[in-house]
Amino acid sequence: MSLDTAEQPMADRPATVGGTGHPEAAPATQLVELRSRLTIEEKVGLVVGAGLWSTSAVPHIGLRPLFISDGPAGVRGVSDDPDETAASFPAPSALAATWDLGLADEVGAVFAAEARRHGVDVVLAPQVNLQRTPVGGRHFECYSEDPELTSQVAVAVVRAAQERGVGMCVKHYVANDSETQRTSYLARVDERTLREVYLAPFERLVLEAGAWSLMGAYSGIDTGEVAAPALEHRPLLTDVLRGEWGFDGVVVSDWVATKSVAAAVDGGLDLQMPGPDGVWGDGLLAAVRSGEVAESAIDEKVDRLLLLAQRVGALADLEPSGALRDRLGEVDVRGVLRRLAAQAMVVLRDETGLLPLAADDVRSVALLGPNALVPFVQGGGSAYVRPDRHSSPQDAVREAFPAADVTVLPGAVSRLLPPALDLAGRCTTPDGAPGALLELVDDEGTVLASRVVTDWPGWLRDVPSAAAALRIRTTVALDEVGHHEVGVGTVGRHRIVIDGQELSTSDRVVGAEVILDSSVNQPVPVMLVAEPTEPTTLDIDATVQAVHPVGYASFVRADLVHRAPAASPAELLAQAVEAAAAADLAVVVVGTNEEIESEGYDRTSLALPGTQDELVRAVLAANPRTVVVVNAGAPVVLPWLDEAPCVVWAWLGGQEWPEALADVLTGRTEPAGRLPWTLPADEADVPVPHAVPVDGVVDYAEGVHVGYRSWLRLGRTPAAPFGHGLGWTTWEHVDARVQDAGDGSLDVVTTIRNSGPRAGREVVQVYVEPPAGSNDRPVRWLGGFAGASAAPGEQVEVRVRVSASAFRAWDVVRGGWVTPAGTYRMRVGRSSSDLRHTVDVAVPAAPPEPGQ
Repeated sequence: MSLDTAEQPMADRPATVGGTGHPEAAPATQLVELRSRLTIEEKVGLVVGAGLWSTSAVPHIGLRPLFISDGPAGVRGVSDDPDETAASFPAPSALAATWDLGLADEVGAVFAAEARRHGVDVVLAPQVNLQRTPVGGRHFECYSEDPELTSQVAVAVVRAAQERGVGMCVKHYVANDSETQRTSYLARVDERTLREVYLAPFERLVLEAGAWSLMGAYSGIDTGEVAAPALEHRPLLTDVLRGEWGFDGVVVSDWVATKSVAAAVDGGLDLQMPGPDGVWGDGLLAAVRSGEVAESAIDEKVDRLLLLAQRVGALADLEPSGALRDRLGEVDVRGVLRRLAAQAMVVLRDETGLLPLAADDVRSVALLGPNALVPFVQGGGSAYVRPDRHSSPQDAVREAFPAADVTVLPGAVSRLLPPALDLAGRCTTPDGAPGALLELVDDEGTVLASRVVTDWPGWLRDVPSAAAALRIRTTVALDEVGHHEVGVGTVGRHRIVIDGQELSTSDRVVGAEVILDSSVNQPVPVMLVAEPTEPTTLDIDATVQAVHPVGYASFVRADLVHRAPAASPAELLAQAVEAAAAADLAVVVVGTNEEIESEGYDRTSLALPGTQDELVRAVLAANPRTVVVVNAGAPVVLPWLDEAPCVVWAWLGGQEWPEALADVLTGRTEPAGRLPWTLPADEADVPVPHAVPVDGVVDYAEGVHVGYRSWLRLGRTPAAPFGHGLGWTTWEHVDARVQDAGDGSLDVVTTIRNSGPRAGREVVQVYVEPPAGSNDRPVRWLGGFAGASAAPGEQVEVRVRVSASAFRAWDVVRGGWVTPAGTYRMRVGRSSSDLRHTVDVAVPAAPPEPGQ
């Protein structure tokens, strides 16, 4: 038996000072002395990035550059080497789905190990914005729709990484919860909602984890008192973050988010990234010299930069922080990621006890679905890394069921964009060589450099400043008769001619905006449709802009795509049904892809893309022994959920996902996940159905009723509630009682019994309901949780700490926290809707307390 509770102490944690979780740092006098040796030019240089991923070095005080890197699902690194790889983590929402703080601690250690491996000092993670709406493009990068679950998981990750001397940059401060117009919209959030919901994870990370860094958002915030861009919002960045919470770390701008000099300095921004150009790079030194910005304000920022440098070991003469720095080599990166990917999977439904499967009992497997061939293991945008390794579900399933014949078929169409053009096998240059001819040209059309490529990833990087465009020429062989689509996708100024037809032209010169809105990641191609009746060729002649964005490295972007004649959706479906009917077991892997879930744009639908729903229903009719695996990060509507015997939500699982899926199917690892968000049954029921600003404003009209709180308030029934997950055994909650834990906190003690046939892990969830007649408080909210493992028939006592802060509310009139007196109900159960016990608790009124 093992027990993992939210309050479990870590024996090797270092002592903290000041009560905020900050590790012991260099005495302020030493940092002030170092700063006193700097010129004003050096000081300004320190608060402006030196490059895309680094700060400036000042050798005469022993300061090397600090290296910063994305991101939430892996540590990308700072090298320009296109062959550099990194460990690809499961998406953050998968970690939250484990409800396992011990595992979150291990993930923090993996972050630290990967950061050190790649020479990174500060990782731009975690993202603790809330999943306010399921259509949010970066939903998969966030932990949860609940501030308590988000806070506990994030605190564990950040604390573990920083104990090992690696800084984590918590983002995006604050209320930056959707992608549409994300660089310009104003989030209108009332003060109470900000305090109780959206600021809560940031507050916990400062007070409990001692976060060393925080990233300010692109968007703005309107609190009703002050409306300003996030990086200029002094009440939030300076008064709350530093004044109330005592944050002593560095506030970093999101990349190219700084919009002003004096207003951002006064607001509380410490470091403009990237640099050295940009708003501060061009104007900050002049503003100091003119007196518009006081040198003392820059001094404060430099002090915080030097403290961060000391913490990560970038100051030669000062001892770095991190009590566990010497343990980085002990981290089993692949092992942790594989276990995380498997444990996070959520059994939504298992009516026949199909899982787990005995490998020897399965003689044939039909592995079906688009994501069975190409799994979606990481979302698009800044969370993406080049994985250390690639594997396929079919190889993993074949290894897991060695005696079985495994048939793999797509069965459905799920992608809108055509695949990449095969330059090596289908294309020739104007001179007849295999591939395509690339020519970099200047503004006059003079060729600066040229080469032939047979492998084209769609990008040309490190483009010289003199280059204005790239011309791409190739001849495409259409060997098959039938329907072909050939095209080019790009951004910016271009002229695209295919088969002598000018398909698109534009004189619009673009810059960093195409990076910020992610249009550069998935440019929609212009295409020529051809239907030859005999083999033929056509020519591509495309001239596309060389983009020289402020703050970023120059590049050219051009996707060359080709969709060849292929089986129709009806034919794909018929092949899959035939295979399913003939197999002992059908495993259908459906889901989303990077066209659907990515930074830079929100989703327009919660439906599975393409013909995947038709595939699931047809396979269910053909084979009753079917496991449906949903390979997606954010919620999708599953209209067949009640018809399927077994459904597993499998997340975006990172590089170890195929093996983790096999571990779950065969019983090596229990899919012990619980949903960290609500799964809708009908798109029309979603409380916040879109993220589109109106006149530039996103109105958080639902207030404190975010996520499952709105579902409960509106009386709507989802397909699966927040906290739901079956695992592979059953649990009885025998009793529940409350004990005083001191300081106004409570321990809810529950006895649980494993009433099923297998050892497993249960998550006991405690929800708080307010006194009768409370003013606009949620129906219930998560107060705490803890997990425990038990063998079949075993009883375990689980203790869940519910902090005194769980009862408090923000009093707008008084400008502080209050605890309304009354009888609160502690609801104990397995989800926000599956509640097994109720314990009433009389809570006395607490005196008002300011901010913290």
